[in-house]
Amino acid sequence: MSRRRLATLVALVLLVAGCAPARSGSLGPAPTVAAPTVPAPTSAGPSATVASPPTGTPAPATPRTGTTGVARPATLTLELWYVRDGRLVPTRRTRPATVATSRLALAELAAGPTRREADAGLVTLLPDGAEVSRIADGVASVRLAAVADPVTARLREAQVVYTLTQFPTVRQVDFGTAAPAGRAAHTDLLPPIVVTGPVIGDRVTSPVTVAGSADVFEATVTVRVLDAAGRQLATAFTTATCGTGCRGTYRVAVRYRLPKEQAGTIEVYEVSAVDGSRTKVVAVPVTLAAAARS
Repeated sequence: MSRRRLATLVALVLLVAGCAPARSGSLGPAPTVAAPTVPAPTSAGPSATVASPPTGTPAPATPRTGTTGVARPATLTLELWYVRDGRLVPTRRTRPATVATSRLALAELAAGPTRREADAGLVTLLPDGAEVSRIADGVASVRLAAVADPVTARLREAQVVYTLTQFPTVRQVDFGTAAPAGRAAHTDLLPPIVVTGPVIGDRVTSPVTVAGSADVFEATVTVRVLDAAGRQLATAFTTATCGTGCRGTYRVAVRYRLPKEQAGTIEVYEVSAVDGSRTKVVAVPVTLAAAARS
């Protein structure tokens, strides 16, 4: 065979081998690749499944909307100052709460005492229609109709002053006839012994706490509890914070025994240094709750 023919044959064989299909077979296991991390969805749709928290994990608190307000009291207790024997006497009323406390207080003051208070000698000198026109810098402005008797006029103003200055926004009252005045301008209209609690008509339990102010000899204040028949059930004494020419406050608890509830009286007085008698007596009619022996 000539060289040229041989070369042509070899070229033909190589061409056929290059066009042949690749042989099949296993190349071993495919390499393992970690699955990509998919971020958790920020919100679950209707068909999404949300994993439950592990057992013992507290549920998240439900956020509150709006501002939580402070509940206002449903009632308001007012201190009212009436007149007895030309002197000021305090009592109390409990009424539905209102923001117009000064207006309510003057309306109650003008309405006058209850039947039980009237039986104990309390009266009011304040006419209907008295109102506070403004309160500024601790001064309440009140206009009252003129009255001929100067004693009545001053007692009436003192009723208003003592009643309105129970509120923290009022220190003095301006009646438009003189400089604004506070309680200090009317202390001479207080009796030697004032009982601020209990007040007429209260129901009390044992021990009953008796409190108020007094200007008495050596500041000594004595209290006794009387039953419906006027029999003495208990007595106690205390010392005011000031006395013999100055007014001080006092407070004392008196324990009594009583088999059944009944009307009674709390008496507060000074013991005379001359003969030991009861003087400057203030009697407060109350209801005494039954009290067992302790």
